[in-house]
Amino acid sequence: MMHTRLTTGLLTMLLINGLLFAADAPAPGKQVGVTFQSPTDANQKTNYLVFLPSEYGKTDQKWPLLIFLHGAGECGDNLDLVKIHGPPKLAEQRPADFPFIIVSPQAEKPKDDGPFVENWETRKLSQLLDHLQTTYAVDTDRVYLTGLSMGGFGTLRWAAHEPKRFAAIVPVCGGGWHYYGKHLKDVPTWMFHGDQDTAVPLAFSQVVADAIRKEGGDPKLTIYEGVGHDSWTATYNNPEVYKWLLSHKLSDRKPVEKK
Repeated sequence: MMHTRLTTGLLTMLLINGLLFAADAPAPGKQVGVTFQSPTDANQKTNYLVFLPSEYGKTDQKWPLLIFLHGAGECGDNLDLVKIHGPPKLAEQRPADFPFIIVSPQAEKPKDDGPFVENWETRKLSQLLDHLQTTYAVDTDRVYLTGLSMGGFGTLRWAAHEPKRFAAIVPVCGGGWHYYGKHLKDVPTWMFHGDQDTAVPLAFSQVVADAIRKEGGDPKLTIYEGVGHDSWTATYNNPEVYKWLLSHKLSDRKPVEKK
C-alpha cells in the first residue's frame, strides 16, 4: 500500500512537472519570451524571443535557425520592444511564412556613452547560440544571422569573430571596419542600406563590402535610393531575402582566395 501511494505520488508529481514544462515551452507557430542563464556567470541572463515553425516537433526534422539582432531603441528588459521591427514582428503577423526557428535576443540598456555595438557582446551571444543548438531542433548547417542598425553592426561583428558558425548573414543599415574583410570573405553576405541614411551613413556598409571584395569575397550590397535610416522595412518584407538565406549551407562553403 505504501509502495502504491509513493508510486502514485511520484507519477502525479512528474505529470504536474511535465504539464508545467509544456505550458512554459514554446508552441509551434507561436512566439514566446524565454530567459537564458549563462552557465559560466550567475549574474548574466539574456532574454530572448523564440518562434517555432508550425510544423516543428511533428517529426525529427532539424530546422534552420535565424537570429535577429535589434537596434538601439529596443534595448532594455521589455521583450515587446523587440517585436517592433523585423522577423519577430513579421513572425507574429504571418507565422506560416517562416520555415525558420527565429530567435531574437534583447540587449541590455547601455551603461555608458560607449559605442552602441558594444551592447552586442559576442561572448554572450556565442553562449546563447550554444544553448539554442542544444535546446531546439536546430540544423547547425543552416544558421543565419541578421540585424538592423545597432544590430547590423552586431551582425557583422559577431560573424567576423565566428565566421564558421553562420551559413549566411544579412546586415541592415549597419557597418564595421576594414579588418572584417579577411574574416568575412568566405561568409555569404547581403547588406542593405539607404543612400539618405543620416543616422548610420551608407559609407559604413560600403567600407565593409569593399574590404570583403579586397580579400576575394563577393558580398551583395543593395542601396535604396532616397531612403533614410529605415531600410529594414523593405528588406524584411522581401521574400527573396529569406530564399537567399535558405540557399546557403555551411557544408557548401568553399574558401575563396585573395585575388
